[in-house]
Formats: sequence, C-alpha cells, structure tokens
Amino acid sequence: MKAQDIMTKNPATVTPTTRVRQAALVMKEEDVGVVPVVEDAAGGKRLVGMLTDRDIAIRLVADGKNADECEVRELMSANPKTARADDDVSRVMDLMGREQVRRVPIVDERGSLVGIVAQADVVLEAGDDAKAERTVEKISEKGGKHQQ
Repeated sequence: MKAQDIMTKNPATVTPTTRVRQAALVMKEEDVGVVPVVEDAAGGKRLVGMLTDRDIAIRLVADGKNADECEVRELMSANPKTARADDDVSRVMDLMGREQVRRVPIVDERGSLVGIVAQADVVLEAGDDAKAERTVEKISEKGGKHQQ
C-alpha cells in the first residue's frame, strides 16, 4: 500500500505570515491538531513547516504572546520530514517512529504539499497490526520532537 492510498489529499494550510489566531480557527474548522505551513510556489504550495495545537499552547499561550499579533512563522516547526505519495506506507510508518511524529506531510517532487498521513490513517488502513503497534510505541516514547 502506498501513502497516496491512505493520505488526506489537499489538507487545509496556512502561510508563515498568517496570524496564529487565524491558524487556530483553521484547526477548529477542520477539526485537526496540525496545519501545514506553505508558501506559494510555481505550480504548487511549497511546504515550509508544520504548526501544531501543542506549538500554540507551549510557544504562544505559555509564553504570553498575543495570537492576534503573532505570526505562524514564530511558532512553526520548520523543515519537517516528508514522504512522497508513491512511498510505501511501511516507509511512512518508519519515518513516524524515527521522528516521533503523529503526522507526515506528503509532497511531490518539487516539495509542494499534496497530502498528509496521520497516525490514525496508518493504524486504520495499513493492515500490519504489529508494525502499526510498534510505530505508535515509538511515536509515544519520551523525548519526541514535540515534547518540551
């Protein structure tokens, strides 16, 4: 099975200059905990980062910043690890475990965002229960990318 078979195609996005309050509203409207950050590029939306609800809680709220003034670029995680649509789901699972992330953005050959694979997609669709279980365990180990 390939990433394209289980990914959410064309997820909602924000730009680095989007105000954090607007990004949070996108998360609320889409019922998601992460939003890819993109810049318009010739023929697509080049992925430049990821913004999570945890980024907002830790880097904005806990630090006393103003969501109406703060731009996404101040909180996002830049240069996220990515996969391609034709990558095997097993590779995506390995990446999730190694990087300890619950979501992997899917990009094309130009680095433009085409989809996103979430931990739930892998668990529900991958079919390899043992590998899915190991992936979830690795993601949840202490010291992950988004644990501060």
